[in-house]
Amino acid sequence: MPLDKLADRAFAPVRAAIEGGALPGAVLGLVAADGTRAICHAGHAQITPESRPMHRETWFDLASLTKVLFTSVQILEEAARGRLDLDAPLTSIVPDFRQYAAGSATVPECWERLVTFRQCLGHLTPFPAVEPLYTYGQTPQTLRAFILQREWRHGPKVYSDINFILLGLALERLRGMLACDMDPGWGFSFSPPAKDCAATENCRWRGRVMLGEVHDENAFALGGAGHAGLFGKIDSVLDFARDLLCGENLAADTIKLMKTPLSDTRTHGWQCPHPGWSGGDVANGALIGHTGFTGTGIWIDFDRGIAWSLLTNRVHPSRHFKSGIDTLRRDVGTLLTIPPSKV
Repeated sequence: MPLDKLADRAFAPVRAAIEGGALPGAVLGLVAADGTRAICHAGHAQITPESRPMHRETWFDLASLTKVLFTSVQILEEAARGRLDLDAPLTSIVPDFRQYAAGSATVPECWERLVTFRQCLGHLTPFPAVEPLYTYGQTPQTLRAFILQREWRHGPKVYSDINFILLGLALERLRGMLACDMDPGWGFSFSPPAKDCAATENCRWRGRVMLGEVHDENAFALGGAGHAGLFGKIDSVLDFARDLLCGENLAADTIKLMKTPLSDTRTHGWQCPHPGWSGGDVANGALIGHTGFTGTGIWIDFDRGIAWSLLTNRVHPSRHFKSGIDTLRRDVGTLLTIPPSKV
């Protein structure tokens, strides 16, 4: 099936969700290894306090896609250059992490000093899933120090923003600059033109609709972080995906590790197919993906040489609304991974 017809078919449930009021707007993009692409869009980039239409050039707050489009890439590229060891603890780059416990690093109470880069990439650590760090009301630099010196509660291994906040801090130490000042490549940005952005939430803490500013409160309070804060347009996401499909502009080891499982559900930074995952009900094989809280997602099918991204502003004007985004992502993925005769 031609890529444009495949995109139209997969966009049908997205269009229905927009027309039914579940989403303000969305853009769906597909790209093949040869660079051929198809784009569908509908709805609004903003509905309050003013209305603006969604279009191909709309910038999105990519939320946790920052983890895979920026932080994982940068950490794996530094490993490929020999500048860090993925199996070394974070303290090899950030020696002051829990520095007051440095003399007792082998006891359970000081487990943080033993956590490795690879464990953080695979969410194989005991850090909590999320922590409202922004509520501590510190300056960005003091908040960084707080993250490094607090005694973290030890829990089950879960998907955790803390893993990537720490990876971002390590990357900042390694390069001697803030994450938000680094060049993320592919046309991505940490400082997009606000007038061209899809709006996110009417934030009660900040007292405004977020437009061109990161939705994630912790990333905002830190002035940039490794878990969220990247913005991009659909074509930038597809450019990135094509490079992974073709093995271009990235080290071979970086792409290999992105596909290498660390658990039943995760690779180095990415998710891999498992029951109920975001990439569709029948997806399997060499396929990776990731989602973002604001309503974003990217999936790359290496076996078929195709990738897709669904970008929405489902948290606009509020996250406290049942958008059905989880089911919608799976529906789109299923339509893109099963033969037309089976639909």
